[in-house]
Amino acid sequence: MTAPLLRTLSLVKRFGGLIATDQLSLEVAEGEIHAVIGPNGAGKTTLIAQLSGELAPDEGRVQFADTDITGLPVHARSALGLARSFQITSVFRGFTALDNVALAVQAHAGHSFRFWRAAKRDPDLREPARAMLTRVGLGDRADVPARHLSHGEQRALELAMALATNPRLLLLDEPMAGMGPEDSARMVALLKDLRDRTILLIEHDMDAVFALADRITVLVYGRAIATGTPAEIRADRAVRQAYLGELDA
Repeated sequence: MTAPLLRTLSLVKRFGGLIATDQLSLEVAEGEIHAVIGPNGAGKTTLIAQLSGELAPDEGRVQFADTDITGLPVHARSALGLARSFQITSVFRGFTALDNVALAVQAHAGHSFRFWRAAKRDPDLREPARAMLTRVGLGDRADVPARHLSHGEQRALELAMALATNPRLLLLDEPMAGMGPEDSARMVALLKDLRDRTILLIEHDMDAVFALADRITVLVYGRAIATGTPAEIRADRAVRQAYLGELDA
């Protein structure tokens, strides 16, 4: 059996007396979309922060591609192929969509201290940036300042910036947050088209989760109470009592 691309081993994160991650062991297989769901306060974003390197766990380990990355900072994990998007869109609103993605290409190439002066004119940066914008459906919006893009377009732009780092694993923290039905449907279609990437997805939109996920892990109070296919999760009594059952009421 192929080793998982990402694995956590008995991960623990405490904030004072609050245990946000409680002995969490998780495996994400290469090529799958693995969703993590749970009620508010379940520890989903805290988990993502530990995987990306923004928070250090108090106990346990994180392995990526058979390498222990528990002590590595964010930039070192990015170099290995981890990329994260956030609940709140994080783009340079005064720059065009193309400039934003070119900067991401530039940073991944190791020239971040040249910053955007070179990114505005270097074809080695701008051509792959255009390709990423086309992939997320923003090819005709390349020259539009990010502040003039709709919320859904800004989320797609952020995804293009993450893809520009050529990640092996995308950590997506509520990519549908704040979207209406039409934008959510477009994002679901876009993520379905990213089957060449491995994705760990945090999302509250259950329709999106069940449309996208190959496997789902359910967190409650920082602990995984179930992992399985969407059908298995729907049928799990503990899951329905802890979380999904309220959606069927």
